[in-house]
Amino acid sequence: MNLKLDSGVLNGCGITMNDSEQARVIAEVMRTKPGVRVSEEPALINIDADRNLVFNMAELSEAMGSDFDVYQFQIEVTAYYGRMVVQDDQVILFANQEEAMKYYKG
Repeated sequence: MNLKLDSGVLNGCGITMNDSEQARVIAEVMRTKPGVRVSEEPALINIDADRNLVFNMAELSEAMGSDFDVYQFQIEVTAYYGRMVVQDDQVILFANQEEAMKYYKG
């Protein structure tokens, strides 16, 4: 077998969650957004995009029928790639570091 690995830069962002009731709701909300890809494995749910992902807690809370905050969201996430920005009301993942840095005070 002759495999060639791509050594280029990955230009995307995403999360992986263990399959749970909350993870399924998050996936259904994100599935409706343009440019977002949701894939489900037997025990995992992956949510990916090319540029950024915005997880709005008010939107997720409404879909779940109960309060859901950024701390609960982070508990659901088992892995992520990209640059994560956590705010009071949303979690944003960026593929591009420069875009994420706009949210940090320095």
